[in-house]
Amino acid sequence: MKTFEELGVLPEICKAIQEMGYETPMPVQEEVIPFLLEGGNDIVALAQTGTGKTAAFGLPLIQKVNVQKCVPQALILCPTRELCLQIAGDLTDYSKYIQNLKILPVYGGSSIESQIRSLKHGVHIIVATPGRLLDLIERKVAKLETIRNVVMDEADEMLNMGFSDSINAILEKVPADRNTLMFSATMSSEISRIAQTYLHNPKEVVIGTKNEGNRNVNHIAYIVHAKDKYLALKRIADFYPQIYGIIFCRTRKETQEIAEKLIQDGYNADSLHGDLSQSQRDYVMQKFRQRHLQLLVATDVAARGLDVNDLTHVINYGLPDDTESYTHRSGRTGRAGKTGISIAIINLREKGKMKAIERIINKKFTIDILPSGTDICKQQLIKVIDDIEKVKVNEKEIETFLPDIYRKFEWLSKEDLIKRVVSIEFNRFLDYYQNAPDIAQPAENKKKENRQEPKTNKQKLNRKAEKGYTRLFLNVGKSDGVYANQIIELINRSLKKERIQIGRIDLMQNFSFFEVNESQAEMVIKALNKTKYNGRKILVEMAEPNNGKSDKNGKKTKKEGKTKKDKPSREERGYTAPRGKKDDWKQFFQQNTKSNDNPGFEKKKSIK
Repeated sequence: MKTFEELGVLPEICKAIQEMGYETPMPVQEEVIPFLLEGGNDIVALAQTGTGKTAAFGLPLIQKVNVQKCVPQALILCPTRELCLQIAGDLTDYSKYIQNLKILPVYGGSSIESQIRSLKHGVHIIVATPGRLLDLIERKVAKLETIRNVVMDEADEMLNMGFSDSINAILEKVPADRNTLMFSATMSSEISRIAQTYLHNPKEVVIGTKNEGNRNVNHIAYIVHAKDKYLALKRIADFYPQIYGIIFCRTRKETQEIAEKLIQDGYNADSLHGDLSQSQRDYVMQKFRQRHLQLLVATDVAARGLDVNDLTHVINYGLPDDTESYTHRSGRTGRAGKTGISIAIINLREKGKMKAIERIINKKFTIDILPSGTDICKQQLIKVIDDIEKVKVNEKEIETFLPDIYRKFEWLSKEDLIKRVVSIEFNRFLDYYQNAPDIAQPAENKKKENRQEPKTNKQKLNRKAEKGYTRLFLNVGKSDGVYANQIIELINRSLKKERIQIGRIDLMQNFSFFEVNESQAEMVIKALNKTKYNGRKILVEMAEPNNGKSDKNGKKTKKEGKTKKDKPSREERGYTAPRGKKDDWKQFFQQNTKSNDNPGFEKKKSIK
């Protein structure tokens, strides 16, 4: 394996990175660093977060800067302020022994006046979020005519966040003969389009396989009923006492609720979502980076560009709709050569998503059984013992107190003393899990799964609600532009102060079914029946089980044909002609054909 010196990195830079703990180059660094130092042109590098991308582009950029010319020579674009500060900090550390090199982070949420002053005094490398940089360009403060190298880090995230137009506008201000480097975890069609537009014969560097998940991450799935997801989350957190991880939720509301419940239950947790102010967000992130928090509950959007080292776990409180989001989530653990665990807490309806993710990341989920109370107590007991072993004893400070302590404990044997010390922390888990029932796993129809038959409308109509849930009928469906997320949003909007537990959702063409916790069913019906969707009045009612042919509500109906006795007479059905021979019909028409003599006649039924 090559060293950084063998890759061509300057001794001053090597000295700095060795002090940071860098010993040997990572695969992406071995590929990118020599290419850039040798004057190579454009690069598209596909590699997961945490594989050493910052050093891969950062070391050559620092080395190629002419410190004597205090003008912008390199530009690094990234999606969030957190990543912007992280990259700028890393570059500053790498260039510790490079005299007079100026690196400026440019991002929203901080004083634009101070950034303007720094730009006017002169900088060599700008690290920026697209929105703030475009603002500075329009103010004619950020001048990019001297830029020789442009890096787009987390390019797929920037495009997902809607920065496509801003990136296009920025790249148009940079000289056409610059080098452009795109670093991305996934290769999307938009990434390909930008590469074709702005890059010239780029070298493609792929670490692993395109869109593949990090090889150092183990993927585990726990399949539970929807109502048991939070209990499952608690068991997972308790089973890993040293956990330091991120819990991903789908919505801001769910993120806040899960964080609040964890805090109430005594867990060291907090939330990160779009409703927080920048100062609140910074405060939460500071606590998390300093490990004053063990669990950070976050949405995908809030966690974009989040760069935290040494995460042990990523927990998916349900799977995201797109596989790229899962790749980014799981890529936040197992970084810098370390191993990590990505856990998914899902219900049976999410198994299809899980299979799709497996195909993309080229890895299989391990379907596991939730740890029992005994398993959890054992893990917690080991943690208490480890903490006692590792505790630092201040001999001088404690010495004066020891005689009183010994006197206090002299009636206890060594064994009794150990039991009592261990039990101080252990008892609360023992009390909680001693009588706690195991969380039931949803039953599957294995024959149906083996056949891999698609779920037809008939099967959806015939379904029964999961245990503890009530199945409801909703009078809007796919033809009204309604899908699962719209139904969830409609419920949440109508019951803002309640946390509704939603189960399976079945979408039909003109109507839908959804399940809610049986204790909340009446409340949901009452609330939704007061609402409208796109101007149409919503109707929600109980969906009765099917036993025969389904009506539009999914209710079974019996055939209620009329008997001959109930059949209306010919006269009632509009026939007035006699049941006679041809001559009788001729006479009937002559008498009843409309004429001046008989103007009021109306033919009840045309007769051939």
